[in-house]
Amino acid sequence: MEFDLPFIWAAVIAFAVLAYVILDGFDLGVGILFPFFKEKHDRDVMMNSVAPVWDGNETWLVLGGGGLLAVFPLAYATILPALYIPLTAMLLGLIFRGVAFEYRWRTKRGEFLWDISFAGGSMVAAFSQGVALGALVQGIPVENRAYTGGWWDWLTPFSVATGLALLIGYALLGATWLVMKTSGPLSERARALAMRSGVGTLASMGVFSLWTPFLEPAYLDRWFGWPTIAFSLIVPALLLACFFLLIQGLRTGHDTRPFAASLGLFVLGFAGIGISFYPYIVPTSVTIWEAAAPDESLSFLLVGALVLVPMILAYTAYAYWVFRGKVDPEEGYH
Repeated sequence: MEFDLPFIWAAVIAFAVLAYVILDGFDLGVGILFPFFKEKHDRDVMMNSVAPVWDGNETWLVLGGGGLLAVFPLAYATILPALYIPLTAMLLGLIFRGVAFEYRWRTKRGEFLWDISFAGGSMVAAFSQGVALGALVQGIPVENRAYTGGWWDWLTPFSVATGLALLIGYALLGATWLVMKTSGPLSERARALAMRSGVGTLASMGVFSLWTPFLEPAYLDRWFGWPTIAFSLIVPALLLACFFLLIQGLRTGHDTRPFAASLGLFVLGFAGIGISFYPYIVPTSVTIWEAAAPDESLSFLLVGALVLVPMILAYTAYAYWVFRGKVDPEEGYH
């Protein structure tokens, strides 16, 4: 029995990217929401709600990026030159945010600087991810297995709009996370922000669902050809169902349902991107099979992945289980 190793590895990397987006998305969202909470106590609780898990969430980014280099070297070699600037900005934002976790608790006089670092780093990282995604969706020109575009091809109205949309989406994840993990006035404030960002997220998804198919003829064929046109009907219906559960959960005072519904919105959005991209890994220039390393390398690496991925899932699940429930306002990260 032969396995389609490039397809299997594309699924593994897609799963790693999705895990990163939904896990690191909510703690980036907490940083994005930081300026909306002025009280030091509220900010302390917000950071404490993600302190036990934020660094583990970024493991999936390493797995996705490292896997792309090892398994799809041609994709890595063409995507990176096209997106050097937004990806560098993303990494700098993640560094400033990470350092803020350690230094904010060590100073009183300079605490405001680390508040800015935490919020600013989160915003820059989220916006850069959205810009990179938008540039990727637009397509990357490749000739003779090399990137042929310019330094600033990634900067377009579509990519900037995608960056802003992801800021709103991550804010939704962060707000619903705070609804689930905090209590009192902080939770109620987060509930109100979740309502607004939820409407903004759904509106953004609607705009890009109409905009994206007209960027490339391949996308239009993919979404309105048979049999994938079925997804054009199913996915919007599921999005509306998730949005209904989100709003209902927020209005009825439910703690976990809004977060689960917001995750559903992201999973469906990610599925829509995957449908648009397939069979390309560098839209619309390089397919999964053209970019893949030799089958011998893919087989060898897959053995390691079969050990590593379950381990990452296990310790991630354990961390969330240990730190389940509401955050104690009197305890925290020191």
